[in-house]
Amino acid sequence: MSLSRRNSMGGQAMAEDKQHQLSPTSWNRFEECPRKYWLSKQGLPRKAGMAASLGTAIHNSVEDLCNLDLDGRDDEEVGWLPEAVKEAMDRNWEAERAVFMATPRHPRWKEDRLPKARVGLAGALSILMSRTNAAERSLPKVSVGVWRQVQQRVLATESNLVSDCGRLTGRLDLLLSEPDEQGKERWIVADLKTGNPPESSLDEKVDRQLRLYRDILKQSKPEHPPVQAEGWYSADQSVHRTDGPPILDAAIEAWGLMTPTEDPPAATPSEAACAFCDWKAWCPSWWVARMEGEIIPHGSFSDEVVRLVRLEAETGAALFERTPPVGVDGELSGSQHRFGALLADSALDSIREIAESGNDGPLFLGSAMVSSSTMRLGHWSEVMPWSPLLRSLR
Repeated sequence: MSLSRRNSMGGQAMAEDKQHQLSPTSWNRFEECPRKYWLSKQGLPRKAGMAASLGTAIHNSVEDLCNLDLDGRDDEEVGWLPEAVKEAMDRNWEAERAVFMATPRHPRWKEDRLPKARVGLAGALSILMSRTNAAERSLPKVSVGVWRQVQQRVLATESNLVSDCGRLTGRLDLLLSEPDEQGKERWIVADLKTGNPPESSLDEKVDRQLRLYRDILKQSKPEHPPVQAEGWYSADQSVHRTDGPPILDAAIEAWGLMTPTEDPPAATPSEAACAFCDWKAWCPSWWVARMEGEIIPHGSFSDEVVRLVRLEAETGAALFERTPPVGVDGELSGSQHRFGALLADSALDSIREIAESGNDGPLFLGSAMVSSSTMRLGHWSEVMPWSPLLRSLR
């Protein structure tokens, strides 16, 4: 059975469900905190981060190399792949930087992460060549003929998966064909991961994602050979397989719980759910949990909800007053807790703009550095109006 490399696999989404589909990302958000999921669907200003951009550049480079046009090249040609790899990463790095800088909320672009991205791409290609049993795996020695054989084993790249009912969706990184121990064909559903590899078993979120991809694929291709799902970790070139049970019934049940609502669902604040949440400026629940001691800030960075008492616009020196919550809907009170901070770069630009606009309401401070005696906010931080969202914008 042949599959196109860039395609959609599965049923067509039903018209009545177009506005509501479950993906691995949305499901994971919902499981972490229903309110986080709800906020992610409100069309709020998006946030970019270097880790995600680096991962996207690696993913897109792998896709480009899997689909590289080799027409007219001699099978015996060697020494070509390192330059092709470099060109793919350079092109995708620049494209991702443009997307990053155009995203409404972004820190400073870190050009010094490019070498790390190159290492990650090399790791991903190492896994790909290993899983396709390439005769040669040293990039300078890989011939055009060997890479053609790798490409022949790649059935699809970056393919959209849609369940028969149209309610479940996902984007598959790679689908490979390989012979099993008896020489019969099997399919490998592979998801490339550029973060930290697991110490033992797969993370619950990754396991859920892989099983969803596997089961949508099996549903949409009834004549499929045996299918196994794997997480590929470029950092150490490790491969982690999931053999978990079928998951589509659980996904459909979750889809029903994730139906859009006018009012926000109850939040489930926790350190895990809230630590890297992008929507704290619109969520009153994490601040209540923080003030009640359910969430304890750790490390060098902290988030705050404050009132600006004084700002020296030229130097960036500021005095803030912490504003504790009153109730659970985002209302705030004053306090005696005041602290100084130094702002620079985009954080200073943001607070100047807010002050010049005449907005004297409470502020959300994101990723304030608290490792020294004076709080510092810079290009890595966010300064935004505190805007609890209590009704859907959609």
